[in-house]
Amino acid sequence: MKKTIFSLFFAAGIALSAQAQNEQYLGAMKQQVGLLDSASTFSPANLHQLANTFERIAGAEQTQWLPYYYAAYCLVNEAYMQQDKSKVDEIADKATLNIEKALALKGKDSEISCIQSMIASARIMVDPMTRGEKYGPESGAHLEEAVKLNPENPRTYLLAGQALYYTPEAFGGSKTKAKESFAVAQQKFTAFKPETEISPKWGEAYLKMLMAQIK
Repeated sequence: MKKTIFSLFFAAGIALSAQAQNEQYLGAMKQQVGLLDSASTFSPANLHQLANTFERIAGAEQTQWLPYYYAAYCLVNEAYMQQDKSKVDEIADKATLNIEKALALKGKDSEISCIQSMIASARIMVDPMTRGEKYGPESGAHLEEAVKLNPENPRTYLLAGQALYYTPEAFGGSKTKAKESFAVAQQKFTAFKPETEISPKWGEAYLKMLMAQIK
């Protein structure tokens, strides 16, 4: 009898400890993910610092894929904003390590494919004339996979439109097609509901900025 009671208390203690740990994780994630809604976060220094924070959370919660995902997201945006192009590959490499860890935990996922596409696009920026032939198709392949994995993900159409918008027409870009892709993205954002409070939801504000520019 005493053994049974002890076992019940032990099991209850483990359950409460796990719940407390989960609540701590969610609290930390909500705080950091919330920073991504602020325009002031989007500077190379702030994004780098936020990526480090997500990496620390990932280190403490090694079974969770989202901290690695967000670390990669922050790093790839830092790479996009980097003025010194000689530093882009190093940042992109770090983003790749994080998104590969997310992939190992989550498996194939539309959001992960979007980040992989963004990383390839960031590498093009170092030298578009010499790198476009290699990384352009790679970026496009990841984006196609993202659409197949989740046709309702608005970020896939945002990124597709962005690629069309910034690519010269001589290399396949098109402002008209970009506008069409942005329109689809807008429809998808209207219907989109994140799975959880900390699930990816970024992109709508950026989409509105691009649509204002293209008009």
